[in-house]
Amino acid sequence: MQNKIEVSNFNFYYGAFQALIDLDIPIREKQITALIGPSGCGKSTFLRCLNRMNDTIRGTRATGEVLLDGKNIYDSDLDVVELRHRVGMVFQRPNPFPQSIHDNVAFGPRVLGMAKGDGNLGQIVQQSLESVALWNEVRHRLKDSALDLNPGQQQRLCIARTIAVKPEVILMDEPCSALDPVATLRVEDLMRQLAHEYTIVIVTHNMQQAARASDWTGFFWLGRLVEFDRTAALFSSPRQELTEAYITGRRG
Repeated sequence: MQNKIEVSNFNFYYGAFQALIDLDIPIREKQITALIGPSGCGKSTFLRCLNRMNDTIRGTRATGEVLLDGKNIYDSDLDVVELRHRVGMVFQRPNPFPQSIHDNVAFGPRVLGMAKGDGNLGQIVQQSLESVALWNEVRHRLKDSALDLNPGQQQRLCIARTIAVKPEVILMDEPCSALDPVATLRVEDLMRQLAHEYTIVIVTHNMQQAARASDWTGFFWLGRLVEFDRTAALFSSPRQELTEAYITGRRG
C-alpha cells in the first residue's frame, strides 16, 4: 500500500510553544485517515500543516519532513499555491461564498484557468456537484444564492468546490460538527465514495464517526501521536493504555 504523504520527525511551534512533537505518520493513498484526541491536542494544527495553512500565522515554524509524493512540502523552493491546489481543505463550518451555487463551484477552476469556454466550466460544475450527490437537488437553481441551502447541502457544496480544482488530497477539519445526524451520515457516505479517487484526512471529535468512516486512525495527546493503526484494530484492541482509556471515556 502506497503512502501519499509521509510525515517524519515533524515538530511545529507557535512562537516558543511546541504544539506538535516528533510526529511520524504515514498517510495512505486513496484511504481515509482519521485523527482523534481531546481538544487542544494538536489535531487541527497538524491538519493545517499538511498544506501549510499555518504559514499565515506569525511566529510559527516547523522542523522535520512532510513528504508529498516524495517531495518535502517545507522545502524553500516549494510553490505553496500549487501545494494548496493539490491539497484542498474543507472547514469545520460550511463556508460557501455569498454567490450563486454555480459560481461557488466555478470559482477555483476560473481562478486557475482550468475552464476553456463556458461549456467546459459548466461540465466541471456539474461533475463536481454530481460527485457530492448534490446535482439533482440544485440543478434547477444553480443561479440561486448558496446561502439559501441548508447546512448539510452547504457542506456538500463546499466539498464540491474543493474537488472542482482536482486536488489529490482532501483535508477535513471536523466537517460534520455543525450538521444534524442525517446530514452527518450523508457526508460520511460521501467520504467513502470520494476515497476511491482522493486521499482523505479528517479531524473528528466523534469517535463513532472515526470508527465508521475511516480506514486508519491516529490518536493524538498533548501534541504527540500516541498510537496509529488500522481503525478496526485501534478501536478493538489498542496497544497503548492511554488510547484505551480515551476511547472508553475514562480519559478525555
